[in-house]
Amino acid sequence: MPEGLEIERKFLVELPDLKKLDLKRTVSIIQTYLTNGAGGSQRRVRRIAENGRISYTYTEKVFIDDVTRREDERSVSEKEYGLLLEQRRTDCVPIVKVRHCFLYREQLFELDTYPFSDSLAVMELELEEPSQKIFFPDNIKVIKEITGDKRYSNAALANAGTFPEKISVAAQNGVV
Repeated sequence: MPEGLEIERKFLVELPDLKKLDLKRTVSIIQTYLTNGAGGSQRRVRRIAENGRISYTYTEKVFIDDVTRREDERSVSEKEYGLLLEQRRTDCVPIVKVRHCFLYREQLFELDTYPFSDSLAVMELELEEPSQKIFFPDNIKVIKEITGDKRYSNAALANAGTFPEKISVAAQNGVV
């Protein structure tokens, strides 16, 4: 895969028992979207907490298609992070999530859990090519593939404060 290209597929899953996964890493992330960059690129910053340490990253993405994007990412200082936050999008609240990274059959999965759901999560996997076969762990129930479904983007989830399924159920029950 050419450098700077990211091929990724995403799935909505039932939140599994994390103790049954071969966890390699768990990080807490606050992701803030910035105003778009040149050519409409998506820009964001992350505050990442892991093992008592805080780090910051800046990412710029250009979406090529539903599964492929060009991504440039770099570490930034706390000071630069603060300056970049001044460019945050006012129409998009930051997303808070915990990312659990685990291995299964030589595939590195990232399972994102959110404070607004104790039953659903988003699982993603970076691939070498879009048609690569994926082997899912038996103890994870995949509800559906959500690659390219903008309702499940981090920005959309943050703004809604829930998953689209929960909004639909609430609307049917007259809660919304």
